Amino acid sequence: MSPTTPAAEPPARPSAALPPSSTEPVSPPAEQPTTEATTGSTIPPSTEAVSSTEPTTGRPGGPGRVAVFGAAVLVMGVLGAPLGWLWAAVAPATPVIKSGDGAVYGQAQPEQPIAADGWFSLLGLGFGVLAALAVWILLRRHRGPVGLVVAVAGGFAAALVAWQVGRRIGLAGYQRLLDTVPDGTRFSKPVDLRSGGIELFLGVLPVPYGNLLLPAFAAAVTYTLLAGWSRWPSLRPEPEPDAAWLAAYPSSQPPLSAGEVSSGPVEATPAPPAAPEPPAPGAAEPPRG
Repeated sequence: MSPTTPAAEPPARPSAALPPSSTEPVSPPAEQPTTEATTGSTIPPSTEAVSSTEPTTGRPGGPGRVAVFGAAVLVMGVLGAPLGWLWAAVAPATPVIKSGDGAVYGQAQPEQPIAADGWFSLLGLGFGVLAALAVWILLRRHRGPVGLVVAVAGGFAAALVAWQVGRRIGLAGYQRLLDTVPDGTRFSKPVDLRSGGIELFLGVLPVPYGNLLLPAFAAAVTYTLLAGWSRWPSLRPEPEPDAAWLAAYPSSQPPLSAGEVSSGPVEATPAPPAAPEPPAPGAAEPPRG
């Protein structure tokens, strides 16, 4: 009996080769340009620069904003002191005569009190105009209704300070003469307002009236006119568009219809080809096939 030979083993099945894509390094996907799939227009980078350069501190809030407005009103109120000194210097004093009942006018129809009211009105109107211009220029980031309130409040504060400072210049000397000089003595009374001041409503609430309100009125009118003539809708300076961004829009671009928004630069429409010139008279006709 012949020895048994081992059965031949079947050849090994070749292992499945890995796909070539699995052995190669995977490269990251390329970045796609920022385009719009529907229109195929690229967003100009300058628009992002314009939006990023817009001042973010145009509308500050909190205590800082209140401090700025309060400081502006305080400065205008302090400037009312030299305004009152100027009023007392240019307005004429009123001549009076000492009598048993106090001081009476030294003239039958004195014009000095009317002149004092007129000088105060003119100086107050000029101060209100200058105050509105200063608020408009210096507080350019706070333009709007709040800036108007600051200009009006500052004008009224300056008028109140100017009235009290002007009428007190020489008032102590006038009171001393009124108490010490004999009857029939002539002297001058300091300037004061006759057509303006503050009266108590119901004996409690102080209400200003007359030409004491003229500086605030002038400030309100001037500020409103400046807002009406402003070139910016927000009343605050806005960055100008980049020249390169404007150049992307050709002058031949058709106007947008109502409600349509442009998504990017529009390519200029190519001009239609020119029509062929007619053949010259007597020229041979082309052969006909």
